[in-house]
Amino acid sequence: MAKCAICDKGVKVGIKLSHSHIRTKRTWSPNLQRVKAIVDGSPKRIMVCTRCLRSGKVQRAI
Repeated sequence: MAKCAICDKGVKVGIKLSHSHIRTKRTWSPNLQRVKAIVDGSPKRIMVCTRCLRSGKVQRAI
């Protein structure tokens, strides 16, 4: 679900390490925005990460 439509950036899994070294699992989600973009010549709503938006990989539809 949490995946960029352009670069396929998704959820990363790792370990949270407390001060007392108790290790628990946690996830990092990408910063996704729901934008209206031109996909195959027609406007569609897609989930895009902010890195792709900032670098200009997405052509926004108005």
